[in-house]
Amino acid sequence: MDLIDITREFVAEILEGEPSTHDMSHINRVENNCMKIQETEGGDLKVLRLAALLHDVGIVREHEEGGNHAEYSAEIARDFLNKNGADTKLIDHVTSCILTHRFSRGMKAETIEAQILQDADRIDALGAVGIFRSLVSMGALRALKQTIGTVKETSMNAYTEDPFDGFYDYMERKPFKIPEKLNTETARVIAEQRLEIMRMYLEELKQETV
Repeated sequence: MDLIDITREFVAEILEGEPSTHDMSHINRVENNCMKIQETEGGDLKVLRLAALLHDVGIVREHEEGGNHAEYSAEIARDFLNKNGADTKLIDHVTSCILTHRFSRGMKAETIEAQILQDADRIDALGAVGIFRSLVSMGALRALKQTIGTVKETSMNAYTEDPFDGFYDYMERKPFKIPEKLNTETARVIAEQRLEIMRMYLEELKQETV
């Protein structure tokens, strides 16, 4: 197997049973988004695919210890890639992309690969998939609080007494602010298409819950 396939197996094993929406299906979609954006915007495809596959590998540790899964993911990625014979330049580039990917940290992506990873990850919070992920994530976070006491401070809207209030708050704070934070024109076009789906859903939801 090549490094991409080995990495995919490694990540899938770690994320097996992952209760939030940072699961392997999310990883695969982010990788596909990266590849789609790269076709127009350019960048090193190998760096992008490795960064996409490894960008959330530290989420399990975050659930257990708190902290920042981007930092954990970069640490895990560096160790894994080093053990699998990747050269230092590749490892540094991949880990730098991972460190800046996280939406809530507001870190600036310096390279086109880091910019594309940011965009690809953010796009997966939009559209029909974005709605699905937000609801599953809220449920998972509420369950983690009840079972092991973990509270994610960047997602406090998941813990509201009325889940509808939390969902509306999430929608106001995140999805509709994503386009202004995107780096590439390709991602902005995709984002606008997906946001239209979210607008339609919210309008219907409000009518049904009056």
